[in-house]
Amino acid sequence: MEEVPNTIEQRPVFMPKVNSDNLVKTDMVMFERHVGFATRQKKKSINDLQQVIRKKYGFKHVLELSSKSGNKLSFPLSPFSLKITDEHDGNPYSVENAFQASMVFEDGGPYTDLLTVAPRQARKDERLMTSGELIGYNYFGMEWGVEPLTTFYDWLYVNALKQNPQLHEEVIQYQGFTDITFNPQKSIHSAAYALALFVALHKRELLDNVEDPMAFYDLCNNFKISNTEHLLEEGWI
Repeated sequence: MEEVPNTIEQRPVFMPKVNSDNLVKTDMVMFERHVGFATRQKKKSINDLQQVIRKKYGFKHVLELSSKSGNKLSFPLSPFSLKITDEHDGNPYSVENAFQASMVFEDGGPYTDLLTVAPRQARKDERLMTSGELIGYNYFGMEWGVEPLTTFYDWLYVNALKQNPQLHEEVIQYQGFTDITFNPQKSIHSAAYALALFVALHKRELLDNVEDPMAFYDLCNNFKISNTEHLLEEGWI
């Protein structure tokens, strides 16, 4: 059987900034993706991506968030695992569940039953694809607009991580964050970006009022935005 050649692909690296007019700097990085579904192939691809980043930026510490990263932090920092405890009912929900359960569409939502299903089931719920255009978010009565595109997701993730201080000391050691499974043409919401944002806010000592949605909105909009919005294709969610 003829061997399928590896491909050259691009993925973003999200870098927290302390002395900059950006909180996060995003750069696209070209790397060799090793073809195949085996875990070892995915790990080779991740290693290649990280080697390129280390060489290009001189970083020693780069954190890959996907489950095949081999880093023990990737699991607790995954949006499927990291939980935010809601002040309204006192229950913890994964960032993924909270996000999917808050979506409001032209023809339905929010589908709050998604708060309590498996996170991957919440993401794949058919109603999220068949309820028309996304028009906003409603998180326990707290309404958010669609734009800026990542603000609501980032607010959920940053607050969830703030509620888990046992992770902070290790997280702030990293200089760049990636998620090889994140396709910037299909989605704008990235846990790796939100994680870089948290690190920047932590190092700048700007986390005090992030629970307040308006304070968070104003804070983020005081800085230039550097993300992957320009790469989005039509039909993303």
